[in-house]
Amino acid sequence: MRTAKLTRKTSESEVSVELNLDGNGSYSISTGNGTLNHLLEQVAKHSLFDITINAGGDTSAGWHHIVEDVGITLGQALRKSVGDGSGINRMGHAIVPLDEALALVAIDFSGRGYSIIEGGFDEKKIQELPPDLVRHFLESFASEAKIALHAKTLAGLNDHHKAEAIFKALAKALKDAVTVDVKAPNTAPSTKGTISN
Repeated sequence: MRTAKLTRKTSESEVSVELNLDGNGSYSISTGNGTLNHLLEQVAKHSLFDITINAGGDTSAGWHHIVEDVGITLGQALRKSVGDGSGINRMGHAIVPLDEALALVAIDFSGRGYSIIEGGFDEKKIQELPPDLVRHFLESFASEAKIALHAKTLAGLNDHHKAEAIFKALAKALKDAVTVDVKAPNTAPSTKGTISN
């Protein structure tokens, strides 16, 4: 079973995540931030991962700590679920439209966390979520999942559409990357023989 269950508790927030890579896209997500919930629901629905997230904490200074800690915990859960990565495709990419917005995401389960995020956001807020926290979530997620993540908005006018297109593209890229290659189901997808380190 490619699953993980993790909890992260700090003086600023508490986050619990359950993840099943071989699910059917079911989700139960409660972070206290409706926009973040909505974006994470896209990841579950379009990756077909089952995701349960419960998060809370001090928001008196804004949403930074909760958004960051959700990204950290979900990234760690993904890494744990993938395990040594034997048989997975390893890389995945997607180009996803949402009305006038178009987003590109490419990922690599390289064992090294790295991210380049070009959201092209114009507004100060996407509902109650500052766009810079979209970038920071993705950076935190990629760092802890130990993946290379490139995300770029190719077109768009509405920041909500841009962010949602990115998260849908992330979902599709993740789905492809963790799918087992039937031609090499027990082989690490690297000439090094491992993607774990």
